[in-house]
Amino acid sequence: MPRAGLTADRLVAAAADLADEAGYENVTLSALARRFGVKDASLYAHVRGLRDLRTRMALLAGGEMTDRIAAAVAGRTGKEALAAFANAYREYALAHPGRYAAAQLPPHRFPVTDSPVLRRTAEITYGLLRAYGLREPDLTDAVRLLRSTFHGYCALESAGAFGDPRDVRASWDRVVDALHIALVNWPRDATG
Repeated sequence: MPRAGLTADRLVAAAADLADEAGYENVTLSALARRFGVKDASLYAHVRGLRDLRTRMALLAGGEMTDRIAAAVAGRTGKEALAAFANAYREYALAHPGRYAAAQLPPHRFPVTDSPVLRRTAEITYGLLRAYGLREPDLTDAVRLLRSTFHGYCALESAGAFGDPRDVRASWDRVVDALHIALVNWPRDATG
């Protein structure tokens, strides 16, 4: 019998909070059960296990991040949209490190490849890049460039790996400027 007040949504939200507080790798069913003052077995009435919990966390975090990015880019195009997208991405990654880590899990590991969250994320990202005149296969290449640049920068910044005294935000703004120039001058794939 499910414990009163305990739901899958509450568990996932608590797991996401725990990830932000203690790190994604420290989210376990035991830690979550302790947070609610229940036995581990009680959680199985709401989630099928750690893998299911992490899938749900990935969808929650991905949805939150996508909502922020969508609000930021609304009504913008070109460099202005790119900067809004990049800044919303970075702000979410830095403010919610555990949730962000959950959202980075490879989709092929989970049965979420056709989720509304992933579709919406793709629509926003590909829409941003189509405004630069990109078409396949260049779209996929540009998505990979943006994601690897944003993720790499955020991961290094979160780890305190930028030791130079130059302001990290100033460098970020220059990275976004460089990405805009790269997208405007994208070398088109002659085979596509």
